[in-house]
Amino acid sequence: MSGPPWQWREDEWRTRVDRVRAGRALQPRSWPGNARFAVALSFDSDHETNELRDGGRSIGRMSWGQYGVRVGVPRIVSVLQRHGVQASFFVPAVSALLHPEEQQRLVGLGHEVGLHGWIHEWNTELPPGAERELMLRAADTLEAITGVRPCGMRTPSWDFSPETLAIAREMELSYDSSLMADEDCYELLLDGQPSGIVEVPVEWIRDDAAYFLMHRAGSLRPYTPPTDVFDIFRRELDGAIEDGGLFQLTMHPHVIGARSRIWILEEIIRHATANGAWFATHAEIAAYVRTAANAQNEGENR
Repeated sequence: MSGPPWQWREDEWRTRVDRVRAGRALQPRSWPGNARFAVALSFDSDHETNELRDGGRSIGRMSWGQYGVRVGVPRIVSVLQRHGVQASFFVPAVSALLHPEEQQRLVGLGHEVGLHGWIHEWNTELPPGAERELMLRAADTLEAITGVRPCGMRTPSWDFSPETLAIAREMELSYDSSLMADEDCYELLLDGQPSGIVEVPVEWIRDDAAYFLMHRAGSLRPYTPPTDVFDIFRRELDGAIEDGGLFQLTMHPHVIGARSRIWILEEIIRHATANGAWFATHAEIAAYVRTAANAQNEGENR
């Protein structure tokens, strides 16, 4: 493929578009325990890797990552334990190596630890072959630390390259949670063919970083009050309740863990509980919707 996009032949832009697409819808007709809808809470434990990925020169930004370890994760775990809720933590392998006790504690409490790259790298900027090597190394590292082989992934910064899905399928992963083609789960297609991998979709609307992150050297500054962020998340949650679908939320320990923000997580859990939610990890969600869809297909084919 060559030349500027406006000069591409139709087969070129179609090939790019069709490399990874949304396939069959996987929203089940019902949820476990007759729950009205499902909730999948997730936390991206980037910690110091946000700065390490970019060269690791700012001690200030690395201290921000350490806040996620010292304050954010313990505060989040306390809320989850208080309400008896399990969640998914997506952890770069370097974060896990820096803080192995954190990952071991999370798994011991019944939470999921999923793949989130090696050092929070940009997949689309890696040289050929590097993404595969880093994904395999990251999976081995998380397994060595936690004793559990990760079955799902979230690409760092949701940066999903043309090779990511093929690597995930080679690794026999169960699901991905990096893409945004729907609000409910769907099967990913690779070059037009079913991949067998479930997408547990994300959205910037349902991500705390989009509202609260800042960079001291740029124009990016937090501008949305926590009350407004809660209102947005709650409206997304109410939509999932009405549709009988999935409410998936992405948060970051160094962002949502602040004293002025942690209440958002607690109130979301309370609101979901009051309306009959099934709380589950991303792995549990993916397994359930796949099984339900296969059973439904078998029933229709009899």
